Amino acid sequence: MEKLTYHQRLSILELDSLELCRAHADLLFTYKLLFGLIDASLHDFFIPRFNKSRRGHYYKLYLPTCKSNIRSNSFNYRVIQKWNSLPSSIDFTSFKRFHKSLASELLLPYCKVFFI
Repeated sequence: MEKLTYHQRLSILELDSLELCRAHADLLFTYKLLFGLIDASLHDFFIPRFNKSRRGHYYKLYLPTCKSNIRSNSFNYRVIQKWNSLPSSIDFTSFKRFHKSLASELLLPYCKVFFI
């Protein structure tokens, strides 16, 4: 197993890449923040923009401009684009349903390296 590439090991073990797992975990944590499932203030991380007239889902987040490269890699900047691009077919009614409706295929475009 030690001579196999990262992709080959993932395929054999039927696992997702670390980058894909991080994107998935980021979205799950964002859901928990947005719906008050954890003891943290939503406004410490995001500015919500709930508007039914926009495309996609109702729970969009505002992305302020960022001039520093360090800040652009922080959690809140890293997750907003992924969150806002979720399709309206995602089920937001409960955490369990949200988790089940998040498919890896939705997150692959946001991974820098992905294998087909």
